[in-house]
Amino acid sequence: MTDRISYYFKREWKILLIIAVSGIIYNLGILAGPLFEGKMTGCLVDILGGNAGFSKMIMLVVSYVVVIAVVQISRYIKRFYVRRFSNNVNKRMKSILYKSLVNKSKTELEQEGVGDVMTKAILDVDDCAEGMRKFTTEIFDTGIALSAYAGMLLYYDWRLALISMIFPPISYFIAEKMKKVVQKTGTTFKEQAGILSMATLDRASNALTYRIYGCEQERKESYEKNLSAYEKSAVRANIWGTALPPVYRVISMAGVLFILYYGSKNVLGTGWKLWDIAVFTTFLSCFTKLSEKSSHAANLFNAVHKAQVSWKRIKPLLKDIKYDNKARTITSGELTVSGLGFSYPDGGKIFSDVTFSAKPGQIVGITGAVASGKSTLGKTFLCEYPYEGSIYFDGTELRDMDSVCRAGLFGYLGHDPELFNDSIRNNVLMGDEGDVWEYLRAVCLDGEVKEMEQGCETVIGSTGIRLSGGQAQRLALARTICHKRPVIILDDPFSALDRDTENKVFDNLRRYAGDSIIIIISHRLYLFSEFDKVIWMENGRAVTGTHDEIMSKCSEYADLYKRQ
Repeated sequence: MTDRISYYFKREWKILLIIAVSGIIYNLGILAGPLFEGKMTGCLVDILGGNAGFSKMIMLVVSYVVVIAVVQISRYIKRFYVRRFSNNVNKRMKSILYKSLVNKSKTELEQEGVGDVMTKAILDVDDCAEGMRKFTTEIFDTGIALSAYAGMLLYYDWRLALISMIFPPISYFIAEKMKKVVQKTGTTFKEQAGILSMATLDRASNALTYRIYGCEQERKESYEKNLSAYEKSAVRANIWGTALPPVYRVISMAGVLFILYYGSKNVLGTGWKLWDIAVFTTFLSCFTKLSEKSSHAANLFNAVHKAQVSWKRIKPLLKDIKYDNKARTITSGELTVSGLGFSYPDGGKIFSDVTFSAKPGQIVGITGAVASGKSTLGKTFLCEYPYEGSIYFDGTELRDMDSVCRAGLFGYLGHDPELFNDSIRNNVLMGDEGDVWEYLRAVCLDGEVKEMEQGCETVIGSTGIRLSGGQAQRLALARTICHKRPVIILDDPFSALDRDTENKVFDNLRRYAGDSIIIIISHRLYLFSEFDKVIWMENGRAVTGTHDEIMSKCSEYADLYKRQ
């Protein structure tokens, strides 16, 4: 399961095996450091006393260099693969999270907040991967090393070892008790990071509007408040993340006082053991390294607590959704809508009692007064919110279909064309093979694209910023025609087109999507006489019929049509 930590460790078992072997060699090998330091100190004392020759010291030094070289090579291999493990986990988490976001509805993403989603997709995943890296590192750099150092200390003097090793567990206990503080400040920091990201996107998206209406100073002050809140939360999180490790180190090193006192007695022959200066140096060096590793272990608690905060935030998004494109191939069928009503969860009723049916090849036009629920009616078929009544396609209620089937059933083009920062070709074909010019001709955009510097390979920028409104609208329509569905919903698709171009595009649309049900939402009514059915919406109610029927039933529709 991709929403479990164990999944990511299992997927990287080969790399973890290399880390384990090199880590064991490294952490057992570092015991040679204190051992050789003690022997060389003893040898130096013997040389000064005339009891040993200089050649013995050379042999010790050469042996020490060789052992340290092996240890450092093992350390390099371990660190290299630990970093590789972290990078692989980071990459895999972001890939799974991306799939999860792709399969979320636009409403769900808007409710979660773009800034918060961005924080989760980048910062939280990075923190999780970093926590797993530190955990993997410390298993060997701390766990094995601590066991080895503790074993050596117990071997030399178990009484003194037990006394001096009382303090490292105290640092662990304190680190665990700081869990709530670390997690609370970490959570606040992530929330403020999301809010700041959202505020930054807002300033970038609406900068022109702020300048035109003189709101720059007001929005700047609002942004400064968000920035200040983010800075304060970051400082608090960093204080608890950086101020505690030195405290853990001091607590772990407190045992040195006992070693200096009781160890000196051992050297003088009045303690629990009989030591020479070499043993004393080895014992002190071992304990110093053990204390250092202990402080790292305590610090690891804080790193894990920080990662736990991020893991809780992204875990719901780490479900690996299998998206079978074959299941999206749905044949045409009849659309039957009965007693359809809709209300947003936190608002009043938008419309009610919409009833109509349509067969393949038919065109349904939806129009009405401003704020009468036309666009909301179009979005209802996407099932982003619960609806009242029933919507059947080919005898199956939409509620009973899974999201994959619904995605293969409806093609939707909203008010604002959703284009991405890629070439015109990729915005139309979406990775499929085909003749992009065929679809550009269908929307009367081929001539304008040919005049562009790189033709259909022209990159249009984020949200199609390099295109005019009419070009962006037609490009999105070309994509809709290219990937046609049994039901195609178009919300004001011709609003930025002149009448002549609109007539040509409409004729091509009928030809390319002749076996689909087309629902067109528009205020421009001069094509409505060619539609098979018309729905007039006003005050949350809908009147359905042919163009002639609606002309006789609704004077508002008749007046509007005649004026146009």
